[in-house]
Amino acid sequence: MSLSQLLTEQQQRLDALIALLERERALLTCAKIDGEALKEVAERKGERLEQLEATETLRQSVQRRLGYAEGLEGANQAARDAGCQQEWAQTLERTREAHRLNTLNGQLLSLRMSQNKRLLDFIHDAAEKTVYRASGRVAAQPGRLNTSV
Repeated sequence: MSLSQLLTEQQQRLDALIALLERERALLTCAKIDGEALKEVAERKGERLEQLEATETLRQSVQRRLGYAEGLEGANQAARDAGCQQEWAQTLERTREAHRLNTLNGQLLSLRMSQNKRLLDFIHDAAEKTVYRASGRVAAQPGRLNTSV
């Protein structure tokens, strides 16, 4: 497989990952979270990442086998020598976009978790302050309104 073909395959896999990340972002920004849909996206995302890792490992091994230095410098030189600088630049751009979206989704998820924790803490605090009588009715609390009429 040529470097150009390998980069094209990586780009296709990155495009599929980017589509999943955009779907994940859309799900995370909805008012009501669809847990099943998020789970499915996470599973598919994991599969895509494994495929990308396999392709990248192959690209790096070919790069080393052909005598190029490891890392970005060697990859740039290999792309220049193979005449596929454009494909390499596009692959890098798609990689940056996937990273950006993944970081954004992580921040959205963190924000959701923080909101959920605050809500649960509020509910927990309110439940601790509620005292029930033997009759099952809530006793009046100092500083709280008695809404049982």
